[in-house]
Amino acid sequence: MITEGIINVNKPKGMTSHRCVQAMRRLVGIKRIGHTGTLDPQVSGVLPICIGSTTRIMEYLDLDFKTYRAEMVLGLVTDTQDVWGEPITDVREKLAEYALSCEMIRQAFEPYKGLIEQIPPKYSAIKVNGRKLYEYARAGEHVEIKKRNVFIKDISINEINLDDYKISFDVVCSKGTYVRTICNDIGEALGCGGAMSGLVRLASGVFTIEDAVSLDELNQMDVHEISKLLKRADYPLVHFGKAVVHHKERAEWFISGGHLALDEVFVELQPEYASEEPPFEIRAEYKKAYNIYVRLNDEDVFLGVAFYNEQYKKLVADKVFCRGLPGGAANVDF
Repeated sequence: MITEGIINVNKPKGMTSHRCVQAMRRLVGIKRIGHTGTLDPQVSGVLPICIGSTTRIMEYLDLDFKTYRAEMVLGLVTDTQDVWGEPITDVREKLAEYALSCEMIRQAFEPYKGLIEQIPPKYSAIKVNGRKLYEYARAGEHVEIKKRNVFIKDISINEINLDDYKISFDVVCSKGTYVRTICNDIGEALGCGGAMSGLVRLASGVFTIEDAVSLDELNQMDVHEISKLLKRADYPLVHFGKAVVHHKERAEWFISGGHLALDEVFVELQPEYASEEPPFEIRAEYKKAYNIYVRLNDEDVFLGVAFYNEQYKKLVADKVFCRGLPGGAANVDF
């Protein structure tokens, strides 16, 4: 029986992320399942799904970058900023008059690197005063949408097709980035408008589309085969440091709620942002976050996530994932 783990699902186009979760619930027979970041129904690609207690790591994945392959069409502006919305302006039949060139298009992409400001689309799930923006939009109600900072780690054009006025590009970005808004804003910069016409998520943190499995494939597998695909809760927590507890007794102390002094652990890896500023705003605790392990019989057993507390000068558990240690003696060579 499957009780916990993370599985990298390749969500098909035409299915909501919620329906994908429901399909996994039926497949493994567990209700406590969640995904790590919504994909719109028209978007396909990487959708990591957490099962059981691993759902508790989802908030830690805010540090992850997402990689997308997008297609946009020039000359069209819609209320949803993609081709599936209601047209606001459509000059696709007159685009020759704009005398667009590949160089002009490449220059329009240049500002979309690093920390940028975005105004999220009115058809989005962002909440204002307790209601989602798309609820206001569907009711025909106006609400002020504030700008927000997002980080574009990389953006690169794959192809410019001036015959069909379509552009394919890849973007690596922080959580909360709307790729359709990038398409809309680039179209606006070119003076003709633009709308997203396709999107695939190629990666979400450490999870890539090459390793993703489709729901159709999962439906053909038995429980044992699915179990082989599951990743542990600590697998995606690559931005945190790593500390190994010296003794099994102190590991048991930690999972019971006890704090750990630094001389009770061996720090194998420092947190990614311990000594450098992150490219976007993060929780201050993440700069001092550690995955805590104990090494039993040459295997690292993940105990939980701890934040270093300056007041106590100790590692204080934020979340414990191990509730009981397996047999065997601690085997840590420091």
